[in-house]
Amino acid sequence: MSPEQYVQDKAAASGSSFYYAFLFLPPPRRAAITAFYAFCREVDDVVDEVSDPGVAQTKLAWWAQEVGKAYAGSPTHPVMQALMPHTSAFGIESRHLLAVIEGCRMDLEQTRYLDWPGLERYCHLVAGIVGEVAARIFGQTDAATTQYAHTLGLAFQLTNIIRDVGEDAMRGRIYLPVNALQSFDVKAHEVLSRQYSPRFSALMKAQAERAHALYEQAFALLPAADRRSQKPGLMMASIYRTLLREIERNDFQVLHQRISLTPLRKFWLAWKVQALGRF
Repeated sequence: MSPEQYVQDKAAASGSSFYYAFLFLPPPRRAAITAFYAFCREVDDVVDEVSDPGVAQTKLAWWAQEVGKAYAGSPTHPVMQALMPHTSAFGIESRHLLAVIEGCRMDLEQTRYLDWPGLERYCHLVAGIVGEVAARIFGQTDAATTQYAHTLGLAFQLTNIIRDVGEDAMRGRIYLPVNALQSFDVKAHEVLSRQYSPRFSALMKAQAERAHALYEQAFALLPAADRRSQKPGLMMASIYRTLLREIERNDFQVLHQRISLTPLRKFWLAWKVQALGRF
């Protein structure tokens, strides 16, 4: 299997909303974002699929070394072999990849965040940086687009956190800030044992409001000059925000299930942005 086929299979198998936005890109940009996304999935899978934290730390250290070797001209993993031909053209630097690895390392070392600024640093590493790289690949021409992309990445990650509260609880993780839980009198053990309550719904509503505010902030930051080039990001925003609204309509019933959109609905939302500019 070629490196290009490997990353294509990795991206497609994830079922991610990102994949549907990639479909509308011209081949060189699609190849670059697919390889970069596959890298992010590989690193993230270390945390989600390796049960021994020590083994996971070792694997993340290996990935950090692989990034160094790849940028020195000797990639060995098919993901890095697929990605490296695109790094120069799209300004993908080793620091971007190392930041993603560092964010995943935080998953192994920290299962609680005191407040939003603390959680925001984590989101910066695993999503804000990803947004910045994606914007470059999509065709960024205005430096101000970086802040738009970073903010949109934070909105995506907060949406993921809201969607995955139940799954994270089963792993002993709570990404909802501790001070937010305290504000709504929701106990950590209630989340970990996946107990619903009006207090939990109110807590989640506040998190959703923060996510919506981030989406609006991101849209306001997008320079007009880059609105066309950044359509793939706007496609993802349409899909993710529709998901967030679906979760709201279900009264945040996220502790016992993973609420999702069908592949057909994701494709429809992406197509609407591509063809009609509506999100």
